[in-house]
Amino acid sequence: MPKDLKRSLTIAGHRTSLSLEPEFWEALRKAADARGVSVSALVSEIDQGRGGRNLSGAVRVWLLKDLESLLRGR
Repeated sequence: MPKDLKRSLTIAGHRTSLSLEPEFWEALRKAADARGVSVSALVSEIDQGRGGRNLSGAVRVWLLKDLESLLRGR
């Protein structure tokens, strides 16, 4: 069973760590590539709208909603 991967990012001018499963890191990288931004920039955008949710959860929910919007567009 794959372990979560913890990576350090700079968002909003400060360093933070984010722990996600490898599959979510890959999906996040693909989403950032599709938008022409870095993973850090995309996580920063997600961070701004996360409300009270922890950052890892906010990223997972954002990726789910992004996938849902892609599926609706088919």
